Amino acid sequence: MSTPASDVPLSSLRALDFSPVHHARAAQVLSRPSLSYWQDAWRRLRSNRRAMVSLWVVVFLLTFTLAGPLLWRVDPSAQDVDQISVPPSLKLTAVVVAAYTPWDRLNLGADARGSVVPLDKRGNRLPEQLANDPLANELPTSVDLRAPTQISIVGAPSTQSVRLRWSAVPGASSYRIYRTPFAPLDHYQLGVPLGEVFGSNATAYEDLMDLRARSYYYSIVALGAAAQESSAYRTVEVDVRRVITADEALEKGLVQHKEDARVGAEISLAAHPLGTDYLGRDLLARLMYGARVSLFIGIVAPLLYVLLGVLYGAIAGFLGGAVDAWMMRFADFMVALPFLLLMILMRVGFGIQGGESGITPMLIALVVLSWPSAARLVRGQILQIREEGYIQAARLLGAPTGYLVLRHMIPNTLGVILVTLTFAVPSAIFTEAFLSFIGMGVAPPTPSWGSMCNEGRKTMLATPHELIAPALLISLTVLAFNLLGDGMRDALDARMRARE
Repeated sequence: MSTPASDVPLSSLRALDFSPVHHARAAQVLSRPSLSYWQDAWRRLRSNRRAMVSLWVVVFLLTFTLAGPLLWRVDPSAQDVDQISVPPSLKLTAVVVAAYTPWDRLNLGADARGSVVPLDKRGNRLPEQLANDPLANELPTSVDLRAPTQISIVGAPSTQSVRLRWSAVPGASSYRIYRTPFAPLDHYQLGVPLGEVFGSNATAYEDLMDLRARSYYYSIVALGAAAQESSAYRTVEVDVRRVITADEALEKGLVQHKEDARVGAEISLAAHPLGTDYLGRDLLARLMYGARVSLFIGIVAPLLYVLLGVLYGAIAGFLGGAVDAWMMRFADFMVALPFLLLMILMRVGFGIQGGESGITPMLIALVVLSWPSAARLVRGQILQIREEGYIQAARLLGAPTGYLVLRHMIPNTLGVILVTLTFAVPSAIFTEAFLSFIGMGVAPPTPSWGSMCNEGRKTMLATPHELIAPALLISLTVLAFNLLGDGMRDALDARMRARE
């Protein structure tokens, strides 16, 4: 049980208990340092882990946009025809080969050389071939012929050409050649019909159509006298290697001297960390330049319409009365306007045709239709602030209206303005991506994340990286700005400081 201070005998006290305080500051121990409003907001923002991670993501995106093209000096419109729709890779090599020479098939005999007839996408002969075939519409469309017993590969298959030879099928008048990157499971999955070879013993074919370094499955089907296709087929898998000629390597700057590209040597090709698109353009370079367009619209448009909304809402809230009512009814009218209709009218007014980029109409449409939301928020804050005592005191001292609005009212709504801005940026980025995706925003060849998603959508099943890369950046940017805005809302809320 403690003894009261009044009961402590004086003999138990020591001199140290009465030592003087040498510094005046030591007499005051502050349990919490005095912080300004913005210092305390920054302290609370730093304690929010999600907001800080989002802030660093935003800094990375800005660095990626501004400094990226200075470090990765690749032309976003340059085409690398040797690497079309290649997945992300850091190092690809090609084997140097001699220049292409046509395949001499004279040793197969006159009938074996045959003639190659092009087909349409469904594997049917073109009209000029049908017109010259008197039996085309008389015989049935299928015939019972067996498949070739053997298919052999002539030479080394490469991106220059693939040469095939197969055994003759008794009773066949021609052969149809199919190609697919996947192993066919039945007759309906043979892939693209490359052509037909005619002749009683025409058993050779050379493929020169858009070859890439990958595995292909070639199928040979025998046809009857009137191009009736047999249900039997023979398939062979061919591994195509990437090759390049010495002249091509020298022209592209892959070697300094032609002597360095001797036949059989391996040459390193240009690196594409994120792969290439369907035209052989570097995706990383296009993402960097596309970020300039997307972030320009996503940041400049919110800055303009938030600034317009702040001024409009501040004037309406300060004046009040009938002026406030009329101004807000006009804001309601602007909200009711359909965005897509205004976007179409803007494109027509600026004379933008189909296939052309409409960045300016998009920017104007966003500013014209998006400022009322910021105006309403600021108006509500001004209606509350104008009744404060310091505003009344400034009025009694003769402060003009402009000074009161710009010096006292708007600075006190800066927290709401910043939060509104951070939430407006992802909305503008998503709007740009949506408009470019449907063909009303940025049009190729100008890169933007939305237009790149539109291009990648066409080949998403075969080359998904063309769609994943821009879509991932759009999602990351929108998520980062939303989380940052959520953290700033909590950090700038004065009520949060009062609760601590």
